[in-house]
Amino acid sequence: MNKTGVLLINLGTPDSPSVSDVRSYLSQFLNDPRVIDIPWLARKVLVNLIIVPFRAPKSAKIYQKLWTENGSPLLYYSEEVKRLLQQELPQDYQVHLAMRYKNPSIPDVLETMRKKNYSRIIILPMFPQYASASTGSALEEVMRVMKSWWVIPEVKLISQYYDHPTFIDAFVARGKQYTISDYDHVLFSYHGLPERQVDKVYDSGHCSDHDCEQEITHENKFCYKATCYATTRLLAEKLNIPADKYTVCFQSRLDQKWLKPFSDEVVRECGRKGMKKLLVFSPAFTADCLETVIEIGDEYQEIFHEHGGEKVQLVESLNDHPLWIRCLKDLVLAN
Repeated sequence: MNKTGVLLINLGTPDSPSVSDVRSYLSQFLNDPRVIDIPWLARKVLVNLIIVPFRAPKSAKIYQKLWTENGSPLLYYSEEVKRLLQQELPQDYQVHLAMRYKNPSIPDVLETMRKKNYSRIIILPMFPQYASASTGSALEEVMRVMKSWWVIPEVKLISQYYDHPTFIDAFVARGKQYTISDYDHVLFSYHGLPERQVDKVYDSGHCSDHDCEQEITHENKFCYKATCYATTRLLAEKLNIPADKYTVCFQSRLDQKWLKPFSDEVVRECGRKGMKKLLVFSPAFTADCLETVIEIGDEYQEIFHEHGGEKVQLVESLNDHPLWIRCLKDLVLAN
């Protein structure tokens, strides 16, 4: 029988919240040239001598807050998605899960898949909007490993699905758990990127030369900023949120040359304007993680409270929502 292997890929997580495991994770993550896209020697010095030694102990404390009895939420929900998707697919499909950084690793999981002798393999990163630092890195690693195989089967790479109707419906369902009219403002907070990384999408010019906040065109269809705004427009329309009631923003910045507006500054400004309740979606994250539970749920709550606000309500990530599973099923069967 011809069988199809499906490889889900998420970003990754430390093996534990210990300082040594967090240090190992950060080292692998930040040494990726698609994540920190500066010359090799400068990246090595910056990451291994400056960022990781100072950041690992602090990050370990944050991961300890994030960790649950099931371990890392990102890994736990990714494994649940793998299990549930397997139940929904025909018998001639077999689902595997890998993490771009740490475990289960892409090389180890692909070696298991190679031995299965699949007729076809579908690579499906769990990142709805394409970015070189996430989807691009995951797909590059898959191709790096597979190029050494003697037998390379038919391979399908899925780059993005930011506007897939069932993906949108899944986040809409999450949002409808809350009475949106009870909130003064809604934030759609996406993981940030350096502006130079979205500029690299274009053969000439810059992201700022395109109307990425308003439309998707042939030129900007792989621009992370453009697809984040496109996802937001679709969600706002389905949730009946007027344009003046929501803001698209970007979190987790490292410096001032990242995509703006910055989520923490938007939260601060909302407090200063007298707003009391904020609802925050994070549609780039399909599983709860450090950036959602801790950064939005805890840190932004603290910022908002310091500036006069009362409540920052995080809309949960898709995690194991049935519509998210259906979206992934649709993507697999369509490819």
